[in-house]
Amino acid sequence: MPTPESSTLEGTLIALPYPRHDLLERVADEYAALVESHGSKNVFVLKRHPAGLDRLERGLLETTDRPNVSQNASGPRVESLPEHASKVLETYDPMLERLEYEERIELISLVVAGASLDVPPYLERASEHDSFARDVGRLLLEATRQRVDATGDRDGGAIHPCLAFLYAMNDRFHDELDSRGFVERADVVPRVVDLLEGDADGLRERITDSFDAVLAVQFEEFRRLDRRYLAALTGDAELVCIGQRHASVERTRVEPGSLESIADGLEVRPPTRQPESKPAHDAIARALATGTGGRNDHDLYADVNENEHTNARAYRLRTETARAQMRWVASEIQSLHDRHDWSFDEFAVAVPQAERVPRTRRLLRDGGVPTATIGTPSLADDPAVSELYAVIEAHCTLEQGSDPAEIDEVVITRLEARVEGFSPRDVEAAHGQPVRTALESWIQRTNMKARIARDEPWIDAREQFQSIRRVLEIARFVERTDLVAPDWQGLRRMLQRTIEYDAPHVHAIETRAPGGGVTVCPIDELAYDSREVVFLLDLIDDTYPGTQFLTPLFPTAWLRSMPSYPAVTDPSASTLEETFAPVTDGSAVADRFETYHAERARRRLALGSRATRTRLYCCSYERETEGLRRTHDESRFVRELASTPGIDLEPVDVKRRDHVGYGRQRTLEAALEVPWAGLETLLGRASMGEPVDLDATAERIQELALALEHEDVDETIRDAVYTQFEFAAGEVNR
Repeated sequence: MPTPESSTLEGTLIALPYPRHDLLERVADEYAALVESHGSKNVFVLKRHPAGLDRLERGLLETTDRPNVSQNASGPRVESLPEHASKVLETYDPMLERLEYEERIELISLVVAGASLDVPPYLERASEHDSFARDVGRLLLEATRQRVDATGDRDGGAIHPCLAFLYAMNDRFHDELDSRGFVERADVVPRVVDLLEGDADGLRERITDSFDAVLAVQFEEFRRLDRRYLAALTGDAELVCIGQRHASVERTRVEPGSLESIADGLEVRPPTRQPESKPAHDAIARALATGTGGRNDHDLYADVNENEHTNARAYRLRTETARAQMRWVASEIQSLHDRHDWSFDEFAVAVPQAERVPRTRRLLRDGGVPTATIGTPSLADDPAVSELYAVIEAHCTLEQGSDPAEIDEVVITRLEARVEGFSPRDVEAAHGQPVRTALESWIQRTNMKARIARDEPWIDAREQFQSIRRVLEIARFVERTDLVAPDWQGLRRMLQRTIEYDAPHVHAIETRAPGGGVTVCPIDELAYDSREVVFLLDLIDDTYPGTQFLTPLFPTAWLRSMPSYPAVTDPSASTLEETFAPVTDGSAVADRFETYHAERARRRLALGSRATRTRLYCCSYERETEGLRRTHDESRFVRELASTPGIDLEPVDVKRRDHVGYGRQRTLEAALEVPWAGLETLLGRASMGEPVDLDATAERIQELALALEHEDVDETIRDAVYTQFEFAAGEVNR
């Protein structure tokens, strides 16, 4: 029976040399071999992160159709490690409840507010910033995942007073959870590790009886506790792990080391089959991940395409503004979709952080591009939440004994805009019922979901439905807990706090859509994905590598002297060399902290580029918005690629006047730009004394005039274009 001291892994590690385009095929090979030996019902596939689980499952499902696989094979059993750990914990104690994010916000805020310890002066000052609660929440989540507490730093020395205070609050928070029968999600894996290693109530045998072999995918991201979990799970089963060298981004944030250094007792070997070919851009992923553009002596696939000398190619898009970047991406997606007959499902747009997903998706849709990404947006931006919050405000007024006519005018206006024929009596009809029941009554009586489905695009409607569910869950929590008064005032307080602290990054992002569409996702989620075309957005130096590597909560100078902070803060020279291949001499590095986390940013770009099958776009911009704002340097990693022999970054000409673009929005923008473009061209040449040729301008204007005379053109559009001509000519009488 494994113990914490003896939890070593026994099995095989299939090590890919760097992030490869054929990753899913190699996983499928190993899965097919295990299915042939044990049968698909007895093979369990465990992935470290939930992102990309559906695509992996579809790929393995196709594996069962191979000639060498038994025809009696059933569908693959695929789960993420956090998902599986949650099920194990539920098996052990069905009465335990996992704390939802909104509930966690409320409970931890009450614990901090009731702290008897003296608050360090720095944290007292920092608490005045809007992002303080969110930053503290992220820190304590990470401390919980790693089981970091206030007993001392990792070297046994004194802990920083700020960290000691926060970790003490975290311990008190978990004491409160235990007394109420809750467990927060970050604590699930650590708790289940203890249960499996101790075989509590025979739990380990009950769980492992259902499989004879485990295929561990994304092994490069398995942390220390994850590896203990895997060891406890596979003591009597065949274990095969698949990992990529130079690919860990999330694990190396908190735990340094190479793929081999975390292999424990695993036998490391190359994949059973080499790829038949490599796409031209494969060298780009390799250059980003390893810092080498030419052939590497350690490349296990060095003989593949050895007679091919085609340079790796990607497209380099640099626009003036961030918004212009999105217009060109939308136009290029439409163009490639039409020219190559690729479905929109075969496009991915990768952003640096999950917070960028909602805005990017919205700008793509404004450009006529359908998107498939569904994510619960920030509650503050959701119109359905705004409506329910107004209902709660109205009930708070009634709860104080006021007449419906005294409901705030702003609340009345908001509800009138949402509900046709609204009357304050509509709120009064449900007053006196429990808060959740009253909200459900409002949703039903006003046909709220039907209104949303009728007035909103399906993707917005689905997100608003998710937000409604979240608000109802908050109401349910208010009714059953003694932390908050089970009334409208308590519900308003908790919803206010949730909206204030809420952020998109805490919610799952789903990329399935019945109608299909472009996937918009954080770049890390492409680690086990594959698309025909990938756009890497915001490749500026402020983002890749960026300056805030770990947290805005503490100054970077402080982090270097905080060994108990739950991340790598003081890497040694040898740690740099072992963890990141581009660093050949760690002792020559001036700032090891900055270099360490900059190399993680380089790997993120490698993971994004490896997901491309055909075309890769490296996109950046000079300014955030129009006007005199500071300019942004292009990412240093893109500049390195441009100077690497064997790699071609073909520039995209974003200043072509003849480029109209694809989609209704781009066509309208181009039409409205024609008068000003012609005027600028004429004035510019005349000011320099150059001869002016009116033929080209006249021809373009005549083509536009003929198009506007077509009977299918909307009158408003026709009028708008004519008005632009009048403005350009100085006739501003409209």
